[in-house]
Amino acid sequence: MRKSLILAALVLISAGCFAQKNPQVKKAKSYMMQEAPDFGAARVAIEEAIAADPSAEAYYWAGMIGYQELTQENYNLMMGKGADQAVAGAAVEESYNYWLKADELASAIVLDKKGREVMADAKTHHTIAKKMLEYYKQQELVKYGIYLNEQKDYDGAYQAFQKHLAIPELKMMQDPKLQKEMPRDTTYIQYKYYAAIFAVQAERHEDAVALLEDLKDGDYEGISVNQFLYQEYVELKDTVKFVATLQHAIDRFPGEPWFLQNLINYYIYSGQEETAVDYLSKAIEREPNVAQYHLIKGNLNENLGHYDEAMVDFENALKVDPKLADAEAGKGRVYYNQAVKLNEAAALISDNKEYKKALDEMNEVFRQSLPYFEKAHRMDPENRQYMQVLKGLYYRFHMDAEYNAISEEMNNL
Repeated sequence: MRKSLILAALVLISAGCFAQKNPQVKKAKSYMMQEAPDFGAARVAIEEAIAADPSAEAYYWAGMIGYQELTQENYNLMMGKGADQAVAGAAVEESYNYWLKADELASAIVLDKKGREVMADAKTHHTIAKKMLEYYKQQELVKYGIYLNEQKDYDGAYQAFQKHLAIPELKMMQDPKLQKEMPRDTTYIQYKYYAAIFAVQAERHEDAVALLEDLKDGDYEGISVNQFLYQEYVELKDTVKFVATLQHAIDRFPGEPWFLQNLINYYIYSGQEETAVDYLSKAIEREPNVAQYHLIKGNLNENLGHYDEAMVDFENALKVDPKLADAEAGKGRVYYNQAVKLNEAAALISDNKEYKKALDEMNEVFRQSLPYFEKAHRMDPENRQYMQVLKGLYYRFHMDAEYNAISEEMNNL
């Protein structure tokens, strides 16, 4: 019981300190309120006040210095004198930070003279909340963030926007009357999107992800949000998350090919060609007139040894785009690469008769590839890859006139 009484007495003494007047606070107030405010001197005085007595009152008036400086800059702007945006913005951030500390102290629960739990300094707490609401409604931190973005200070712009977005979430702002004046409307969502973009530009990848995850299912810039989110997970090397982001976006935006294309590319480059083919089939179902989808699917099927399917894919690509030389060459490659494999198998045959039979079969398959590469060359006469293949085929089949002609073409490129 005695211990509890001693503790209560200590809390009462602490609570009473808020009511005491700090002479350095008074001095700081006089500097900033005089006809020609000296904000520098006011800041020196308030720092001394905080050092002597870090009270809610001291921190509140520390914030008021920035508030008054902002007021002066806004007045200059209104009078056509122009405002220093850097000074005004820094003043807003300074006061914001001081007021957070002031409210932390002011809203602490202490015991009054009757032993009841009360807020240490309710008056300061409510006054700060009103000032924060004013900043929010006047969008002072948004203005500063836009200015910093123009200066290419993306980290600073992100932090300014984040402070603005945080105001409705502050504990001091949870009064229902205050909340009604801070709706999470389209403008709020828009500012959250801008904060995410600034985080991306500042390479604050985890911060960007946190904001973008919150926005990904919303209506505002949905495609852009999900594209940025995918790219941020790529930066973080989080394969599971970037694949999940692409899959989620494909379901949300079936008419936007960007997500499907990137997912297909991932499966291709990670060696998951069968899965890539499955997703290409989905892409073709949605957009059958994209020749590249058919072409890429054909290439993958050819790599997987699905030669009949590959030929169908290349034919479909040419139906969509009859001038697509790569699709014509793809048909030639189906035969050419099969012939290469037959050649490798023939090299393992020891019996001369069987070996000659295998070579004849191989050459017949090589010959089947020839007209496709010739047609591809006519469609794209400057493609050196086609020309190189033709040169080898002409040499193999002793087609001297054709060999010399293609060699001259290559020399003249």
